Amino acid sequence: MATNRDRLTAEMHAAAAAGEFERAAALRDALRALSVDTSEIHKPAPGAMGIGTQHPRPERPPGWKLPKKPDLRVGKKKVPPAGKG
Repeated sequence: MATNRDRLTAEMHAAAAAGEFERAAALRDALRALSVDTSEIHKPAPGAMGIGTQHPRPERPPGWKLPKKPDLRVGKKKVPPAGKG
């Protein structure tokens, strides 16, 4: 018993042999659509929208805290305004 994939493959080869290349390409695309792996496609979590939301975020170790941001004003020499000195 021939499967749908076998039937499409036979039709694709027959169309290519007959010179119907557009039809053969359409059948090739239909074959590729049958072999697509959909195991990684899933419904997103509620509220998760946008680019990159499908990737899980790494968990931080217990007790880890965000480091303090540096104060960029500390340690700088004061520069006199132009024309004063």
